[in-house]
Amino acid sequence: MLKIGGAAPLNPALPPQPYRHSCSRRNYFSSNLMASRRLRAFKRWMKSQGIQCSDTLDFIDCPQQGISVGALSDLHEGDVVAKIPKTACLTIKTSGAREMIESAGLDGHLGVSVALMYEKSLAQDSPWAGYLQLLPPQECLPLVWTLGEVDSLLSGTELHKAIKEDKTLMYEDWKENILPLVYSAPQSLNPSSFSVKEYFAARSLIASRSFQIDEYHGFGMVPLADLFNHKTGAEDVHFTSVSPNQEYEDDVDSENGDNNELSKISGHDKRDSTCENSYIHSDSESDYSSVTGEDPMMLQMIMVFNTYGSLGNAALLHRYGFTEAHNPFDIVNIDLELVLKWGCSLFSSRYCRARLSLWRRINISGSVSENSEYFEVSSNGEPELELLTLLYIMLLPDNTCHKLDISICTADKVSANIGMILSEKHDITWSTSSEISKDLLLTEKVCRALLALVDIRESCYDSKLIDEDVEALKRCCMTERKLYHSLMLRISERRILEKFRTYATAGAQIQTFQDANGTSTTRKRLKKH
Repeated sequence: MLKIGGAAPLNPALPPQPYRHSCSRRNYFSSNLMASRRLRAFKRWMKSQGIQCSDTLDFIDCPQQGISVGALSDLHEGDVVAKIPKTACLTIKTSGAREMIESAGLDGHLGVSVALMYEKSLAQDSPWAGYLQLLPPQECLPLVWTLGEVDSLLSGTELHKAIKEDKTLMYEDWKENILPLVYSAPQSLNPSSFSVKEYFAARSLIASRSFQIDEYHGFGMVPLADLFNHKTGAEDVHFTSVSPNQEYEDDVDSENGDNNELSKISGHDKRDSTCENSYIHSDSESDYSSVTGEDPMMLQMIMVFNTYGSLGNAALLHRYGFTEAHNPFDIVNIDLELVLKWGCSLFSSRYCRARLSLWRRINISGSVSENSEYFEVSSNGEPELELLTLLYIMLLPDNTCHKLDISICTADKVSANIGMILSEKHDITWSTSSEISKDLLLTEKVCRALLALVDIRESCYDSKLIDEDVEALKRCCMTERKLYHSLMLRISERRILEKFRTYATAGAQIQTFQDANGTSTTRKRLKKH
């Protein structure tokens, strides 16, 4: 069964290609006989809008998981499973609130949110009534959790600070842009339909369900397409419109344009995009129509083998409201402020600022998101080399540090500055074409610093041990989505920190062995910016 139970499914895993219905015939007919009224209404609405579905798609309304889609037969790459007119998509351009939205100068997420709230306020009078009644009131993204839930469930995780900042910024957006619009709009609007609660609910739906359509429409809600979920790093369906000369393109670089901490959370660069899900690729309408003979106002849902990208659990929960067990793309971040906290526990703040300044002068920095600078620890527990370099400089003797300071003005290459110090310490031959060995930075003091950082980062969680979190997850029901996925996130992060601790401990042991035998090894080279 190809399970596609909404944009934030309880179980997002998809089977490998080819897709095949795996339910028994009895269960299949039983589910169809029990098809809900809302599902029948949605099918009637799709037909009235000219939405065409492949006979291979089977819609099922499950009380626990909502609407899902099953494949009654194999689906292969390139199969067109649906065609959707652009007029059926809910965007700023198609909404009845278009004039009001454009007159107010709203676009992007604000504009689409107003369009969605407006159409929902019309209830059965909305042209999208048959589609909107299918949507949940909101998606279970941390964005719509209460502050108490955010504090209790996400404390210590990568999301804790990000979600609180998101909620603050989005409240300001509502207060400055939407609240005045409600009372100044030419038509009479019900304030309760545009409340801050409704705004957050609309943003949660848009965050997990919207698609980029084309240059004219921008992005918006695409009925039917938003029933398809994804599996990180595995096969998936893809919603796209392509010309014969256009290859199927990955949508792995599609980033959430309003997630202020996304690049920090996910480990990817933030992109200037208003699309949270797959791109809908299309050429200009005139070119597309003349080349293909297809209707340029029609979008196609095509089977391709694609993913939503290499996203860790923090990014998945932030953007889509779920996590995945054993996610290979998980990371943990060590904020620069935590490094400085460690430094100030050993040295004066003036000392730490001077060493930090010296580190920056050799043209090295951590990753930056908004006003936060941080270092990533990969899923195997290995820290970024930039962090090791900072710790190494923080722990240099004063006379050596002074020598490094002087060399900065004369060295031809960034790496030559640290390389000069390393060559003296380890009695190795250094050339300006060399790069810094990671192992040479793993001194005993640096390894102790890493262990201290693990302790500091661990202290950000509550007092529970990881084993207690694991036991709580075993007792947790999948229907307790907030608790379940917050536990998954915390456990995945703390397992990385365990590996980080092992890495630092092993590094100290290796250093002791090398010091005793006068040997060294090289594993990873310093990245230069």
